[in-house]
Amino acid sequence: MSQSLRLKDQPASERPRERLVALGVEALSPAELIAILLRTGLKGVNAVQVGRQLLQAFGSLHGLARASVDDLKKVKGIGRDKAVTLVAAFALAHKMAKELQDESPVLDTPEAVVNLLRARNLLLGVEQLQVLLLNTRRRLIRVESVTNGTIDTLLVHPREVFKSAIAANAAGIILAHNHPSGDPTPSEADIKVTRDLIRAGQLLKIDVLDHVILGRATPDRPKDYVSLRELGYFFA
Repeated sequence: MSQSLRLKDQPASERPRERLVALGVEALSPAELIAILLRTGLKGVNAVQVGRQLLQAFGSLHGLARASVDDLKKVKGIGRDKAVTLVAAFALAHKMAKELQDESPVLDTPEAVVNLLRARNLLLGVEQLQVLLLNTRRRLIRVESVTNGTIDTLLVHPREVFKSAIAANAAGIILAHNHPSGDPTPSEADIKVTRDLIRAGQLLKIDVLDHVILGRATPDRPKDYVSLRELGYFFA
């Protein structure tokens, strides 16, 4: 796509809006999708180029999603209205993830857990342990955020993990937390915490069904999560 022209001066087949209608959202790059929200660029720089500058300034879509209105306004070409539009778009994605949570999905696979939690975890800058409370049919009762850790370590006490599960009369729980580095590989601390909580759950007659760690996919690592049950860290 030629970027020397204003978007409205380019052939219709190369404009982001027309490409979305003709080819679908998957055909567009992140910068093109951002350009649709921005609507216009500035003198000498079209909206797609501004979209690229935003991604460069914040490092990724993840970083852009966490930016405030004031943060966005520091980028040339982004005024108050455009900043508000971007913040609102990412907020809608977050609310959609919460709405899906409220529909009580069946969480019988790691993929189902990740689909539920992916959007909310992308916005977190530190590790956060979440406990998914499930009924006997593995339907979600609710998600509890138990503790925030540092970038490297989660400090977890079984009392805090199982308190809500007992109150909700949950039959089982799934543990989940994010790795802000993007690499979902479990640490030794992750494995130890999981085994400690499995033992505590056995005493309380509440099954710990899995521990899912969310990261970000890369070309070399297409899955953005790991399941400690799938990795063999669970035992009877």
